[in-house]
Amino acid sequence: MSSSQPLLSSSGPASEQSDDQDQAGAEEDVLLSNERSGRLHDQRRFGWGFWREVGLFVWAMIATIAVIIIAVLYSHSTFKRGGESGATRPSGKRNLIFMVSDGMGPTSLSLTRSFHQNQKGTDPAGVLVLDKHLVGSSRTRSTSSLITDSAAGATAFSCGFKSYNGAISVLPDHTPCGTVLEAAKKAGYLTGLVVTTRITDATPACFAAHVNTRGEEDRIAEQEVGEHPLGRVVDLILGGGRCHFLPNSTDGSCRDDDKDVVATAKKNGFHYLDNREGFDGLKMGSSVKLPLLGLLAEKDIPYEVDRRFVEDTYPSLDEMAQTALTALSEATRDSDKGFFLMIEGSRIDHAGHANDPVAQVHEVLAYDKAFETVLKFLDDDETEGVVVSTSDHETGGLATARQLHPSYPEYLWYPRVLSKASHSAEHLAGTLKEHIAAGASSSKEELKTYINETLLRDGLGVTDASEGEVESIAVDPSTGGYQFADIWRLAVDVNIYSTSTVPAIAGNHENTEVGEFLRDYLNLDLVPITRELLDRGAKLDMAGEIAKGRAAAEDEASEGSLMRFSSWRSGGQKRTSWMPEVWAQAR
Repeated sequence: MSSSQPLLSSSGPASEQSDDQDQAGAEEDVLLSNERSGRLHDQRRFGWGFWREVGLFVWAMIATIAVIIIAVLYSHSTFKRGGESGATRPSGKRNLIFMVSDGMGPTSLSLTRSFHQNQKGTDPAGVLVLDKHLVGSSRTRSTSSLITDSAAGATAFSCGFKSYNGAISVLPDHTPCGTVLEAAKKAGYLTGLVVTTRITDATPACFAAHVNTRGEEDRIAEQEVGEHPLGRVVDLILGGGRCHFLPNSTDGSCRDDDKDVVATAKKNGFHYLDNREGFDGLKMGSSVKLPLLGLLAEKDIPYEVDRRFVEDTYPSLDEMAQTALTALSEATRDSDKGFFLMIEGSRIDHAGHANDPVAQVHEVLAYDKAFETVLKFLDDDETEGVVVSTSDHETGGLATARQLHPSYPEYLWYPRVLSKASHSAEHLAGTLKEHIAAGASSSKEELKTYINETLLRDGLGVTDASEGEVESIAVDPSTGGYQFADIWRLAVDVNIYSTSTVPAIAGNHENTEVGEFLRDYLNLDLVPITRELLDRGAKLDMAGEIAKGRAAAEDEASEGSLMRFSSWRSGGQKRTSWMPEVWAQAR
């Protein structure tokens, strides 16, 4: 075969092998001459391998950027709502809302959920807002009993320590313990307390006062407005209990002395209001001047089931919560610190003491609504924050079943029965008292008719009251509010709800661990607060009161009965204490 070109002409490769040989030769030339081969460079610059590497690089960059963006967004979202990635000691400005459903046990939620479903005609799978945020449970015992009271329970939350029943942020040796609210104020946070009972009651008192026994409400009032070893520690107060702030020479006072605590509050800078008109002037928090003292009821704000008929007199828990959230948020807008706010659904506990299921379900629904408001605030507010909600204890031994006869029973309860009631037993008992005082019934028979038709039928929706039941109320009207009551607390664990799922509160914990979470979330140190309280003479300065407190604590621990009931006449409540060591001795 003849050809005009040499056999090994470089004009083009004759085969893949020759191409490989050319590449090998070119690579060899580069290695020997230390000069880049233009041909090799051109071949590799835009070959498949080059574009594959470019594609892989671009894909990796896009994937990395996407992962970073997603991680940042997720971290921000979960941290803003207190998620696990936020940890218990976040950095930067933050808000903490602590909610207490006083006396609300797990069965309270079951009762209310069923009532709500029946009222709204919702699917049986429908739940309350709280149900969607259940993260754990809390063990509630105090140092003096397996069954705590609100004082010892709130001391565990506020100080992170156990104490005896009745203790208001004092330890078993009757020395004060610094609270998370006091430490938050010292660290530059604004602080607030919102309740539906007296602001001097056990739960709010434990965050801003230190006394030996919860009954010292006059002294608690003084400390809450700034007559306190640390000065004024609360910036916003909304609730009831006005009678403890007025001198006993004034109508509506329940103080033992003639001290004008409202005047003291004003001297310490508080803006004061005592009625619905004044509250409405706050414009749901947009027109609040701090510090604020709002005493909106002489004693307790009425149960929600009754309050709804007098809305022009008393604000709801939800309205007060919204007002406090807005006011504190606005006041801290230009601060590098946020706020600490305690909100209590106080009267769930009272409904449990009275064994009043009508009042109970409406109180829990009111609390659930306030919880939803807090969630919306956290979502909308630009500052990071978290809400934690729990109970101090369960009250009432609530059971959603009834044995109808001695034989093997059908355990039944019908939520619609509660829908027929328009008022609480407390309200109806007050109505009966007023009726009798006015002499509206001229005979016992007329009184029985009034009780049966106006109170039982129209008020409670009870149409089948027996003659004996009506008779017992007519004979002793003063017990009308308690005819159905067996008043006690229980040692059952209570639920924890939160926007946070950190291990510090997820799962089962001692109530003191809830207090530790509050402290850690705000990055607070309570030890210096306790030292300052002691240094400034906060050891309770009345020797008689200290002795009384010690005697009460010793009596609480030593009284010998397996299940004992001691009456608290201030409110007609009874306290239940279970002492397992007595049972052990009996064995």
